[in-house]
Amino acid sequence: MEIQQLEYFKVVAEMQHMTHAAERLNISQPALSKSISNIEQEIGVPLFDRQGRSISLNRYGKLFLESVDSILNEFQKAKEEIGGLVKPGYGVVALGFIHSLGMEVVPELLAHIPEKYPNMKFTLTQASSYNLLKWLEEGNIDLCLSQRIQSKIIDIQWEELWNEELYVIVPKNHRFANRESIRLEEIKDERFISIKPGNALRKIVDYFLEQAGVTTNTTFAGEEMHTVAGFVGAGLGVSLIPDIKGLKEYNVKKIRVSEPICERKIGIAWVGGRYLSPAATQFKNYLLEYFTDPTQK
Repeated sequence: MEIQQLEYFKVVAEMQHMTHAAERLNISQPALSKSISNIEQEIGVPLFDRQGRSISLNRYGKLFLESVDSILNEFQKAKEEIGGLVKPGYGVVALGFIHSLGMEVVPELLAHIPEKYPNMKFTLTQASSYNLLKWLEEGNIDLCLSQRIQSKIIDIQWEELWNEELYVIVPKNHRFANRESIRLEEIKDERFISIKPGNALRKIVDYFLEQAGVTTNTTFAGEEMHTVAGFVGAGLGVSLIPDIKGLKEYNVKKIRVSEPICERKIGIAWVGGRYLSPAATQFKNYLLEYFTDPTQK
């Protein structure tokens, strides 16, 4: 039995119409019928119930289709893996990243890729850490750039790439605006602008506030950090966020936190034990080198 015969069977099983399947496969109907008949003879049972021109998978055919799907998937993976060894840098990488990295980090990173891997392509997904984890679990993305994420159902591997300091931001006319540093506990009486719950940054900020003994009066929770900066600049509160690109364009002053040390770690995540294409593996290794070896930048 040949791979092509299995591919023919899969199309017929999906369409359950011999003529339409033959048209899709661009072969004659008699040749397709002969191929299906040969499979049935080799297996020893009919795979379709036939009534005139109508065909439908029987219980043997449904069982066989499950095996065919597995065989064809493994065959495709093997081709991709071998192709990646023969032609390194070829392939498509499905990359996800948290919102805050879309303004500067990811564009700058991808701008360097063509120099090293001119034939590597990307599909990009920008989302919250919660959704990135979901898409990793479902196999919709290969890798993601985010804070550390963990799954209750699969093994998520994560390696740190860099740290980001978090700053208190206040309106420029705020009483703290002339300060170069601040203890986080000093904002305990301030109105607070936060990121919405469910965001990984929100969890980290809540942790630091709790560590400092601060119970905030949260007046607004935004979807992303530029919205937070806009609300702070309008004088509606203070916040704790990384130094995002374009922050200077808002009417805010960023202040370093002296106590506790406030930072978040960004890393690369993937599913342990799951097949990772050669292109995705090469890109992951490139990221680890890029952020740990200054000469790579």
